[in-house]
Amino acid sequence: MDPGIDDAAAIAVALNNPGLDVRLITTVAGNVSVDKTTTNALKLVDFFNKQIPVAKGASAPLKKKFEDAAAIHGETGLPGYDFPEPKSVVSKLPATEAIAHELNQSKQQLTLIATGAYTNIAHFILKYPELLSKIDELILMGGSISGGNVSSVAEFNVFTDPDAAKIVFESGLNITMIGLDVTLKALISKQSSDKLAELGEAGKMLHGIINAYGDVHEGGKPMHDVITILYALHPEVIKLQNEYIEVATEGPAIGATVADILHRWHDKGTYNAQVGIDIDAVFFNNWFLKQVRLMNME
Repeated sequence: MDPGIDDAAAIAVALNNPGLDVRLITTVAGNVSVDKTTTNALKLVDFFNKQIPVAKGASAPLKKKFEDAAAIHGETGLPGYDFPEPKSVVSKLPATEAIAHELNQSKQQLTLIATGAYTNIAHFILKYPELLSKIDELILMGGSISGGNVSSVAEFNVFTDPDAAKIVFESGLNITMIGLDVTLKALISKQSSDKLAELGEAGKMLHGIINAYGDVHEGGKPMHDVITILYALHPEVIKLQNEYIEVATEGPAIGATVADILHRWHDKGTYNAQVGIDIDAVFFNNWFLKQVRLMNME
């Protein structure tokens, strides 16, 4: 994760929903630097009084020059609320090793959810191929098969580290891609955002950071990363289709996730990802408000 405002909202839901057992949060450079995303993750774990390890990950993409999104998420990555400095400390294990440790320790398969650049996961795939079978599903926020948000074709998380994304999509993992095709259809409305301020301290916090969020569209603001948590809990509300995704790693289309829709390069019926293409936006708004009501400040 690279918190970041929508990452913070995703963390808030994931840590407080009884249907999820969060084992680990790892950070990566993305919306802001990895030092800032790590500090922000620790602040959120402390805010909700949770004992979840936070492991620091990659400070730069595999090859590409790092470009942040501070213009959208603010210089700190979490503007709009006055968090105290974190008391929790970062894990002694770096992100890649922390992921391997959790998978090794688990007696059952685990799900990975990636809401930032995929650099840590690419490092993990290359270093621990024997552990890939321990991953039940890799849910990715990123990509698009209908147009980008940092160029006409590229979505930010993939654009940040396209070489890592290429490794991930070629890994053979069970991938579900929750990209802009879905997240831009499930905006949090101003009406829903305004209601957050009335929902306890967690609601006030989320209202503050969402109010400071620079990603503004007609009809509301996209909570891109929260949709991965929604999918993990309610996969039935997102329409998926099987696609073979290729990632452009150079040139003017760098960061594009291209679906072989006409099967010109891959046999019909072969695919490497389930791609989200539609969502119930009304359900999302109602669900998100319900999640915030669940959050307690024990």
